[in-house]
Amino acid sequence: WGFDSLRSCQIQIMKRHKHHFKIALALAVSAGAWGIYWLPQRYLEAGGLTGGWGTIAQMIIGVLLLLPIAIWRGFKKKDTGFELPVTGFLVGGGFICYALSFLLTDVIRALILFYMTPIWTTIFEIMFLKKKPGWQRAVTLTLALLGLWIVFSKNTILPLPENAGDWIALIGGAMFAGGMIRLEIVKTDGVFPIIFSFFFYGALFNISAGFILSEYLGPMPNLDAFISMSLFLICLSIFYFIPTGIVILWAPSKLGAGLCSILFLTEIVVGVVSSSMLTDEPFGWREVVGSSMIVLGGILAVVLSPKDDKAT
Repeated sequence: WGFDSLRSCQIQIMKRHKHHFKIALALAVSAGAWGIYWLPQRYLEAGGLTGGWGTIAQMIIGVLLLLPIAIWRGFKKKDTGFELPVTGFLVGGGFICYALSFLLTDVIRALILFYMTPIWTTIFEIMFLKKKPGWQRAVTLTLALLGLWIVFSKNTILPLPENAGDWIALIGGAMFAGGMIRLEIVKTDGVFPIIFSFFFYGALFNISAGFILSEYLGPMPNLDAFISMSLFLICLSIFYFIPTGIVILWAPSKLGAGLCSILFLTEIVVGVVSSSMLTDEPFGWREVVGSSMIVLGGILAVVLSPKDDKAT
């Protein structure tokens, strides 16, 4: 974990970034963009990349696209991302657990168990950064999580893990929250090392998980499926995966992991709205009320964020 670095954060005063609201808006939009991630996933499945192989392909494509820059930075004696294995495994592995959990459990259960991240980040901030979240966090966290529960409580009264997919989603959320704590304190010369570590170590985690969960992933698709989807995968990485990932992985160092974890819930709002518009998914009072509470919780989290967040 790098406890020396974490302990040094105990005596720091984290002030609001001068572009606090702009960064928060960019993060909300980027996280919201992941709410339509199910659309390209369905397209990849229709193209033959079933059983999670589309996710594996996306991570590997990201590595291949960014590797030349990492090598160039290495020659220039700059950070590449290879030196961030813990951070990369946590954020990359957390995302992979999230993606794979959909193959092993109900989508609703995967979403609600993974998006316990605001609770995990609050716990980790107290444990590792010695922060004492104020009343603002209690209010915004309650609003956001209550909204999340309202959206999904029709099918799940209390989302206790019941199968392997549930546990993977829950563990993935904890890993991603731990990664955000790391992102809050890790020091690099720019955001590139962070995004490359996400793809590189996330891909390694994905490949390892693929072997362990091979019976659920199924056999590897034939080469024609990868070739036919290659252009789409490249465009998906360049125009969607990498840009949104940069904002999502850069924001915790500027806003703090706790605030970011609440803003990440905009993905749920966009996902619920988009699925109801483009599929036969229902959109009733639960979706309206729950989504509104998540949005309100996010807005209040940004507005009420202390101007001087003192770690004791």
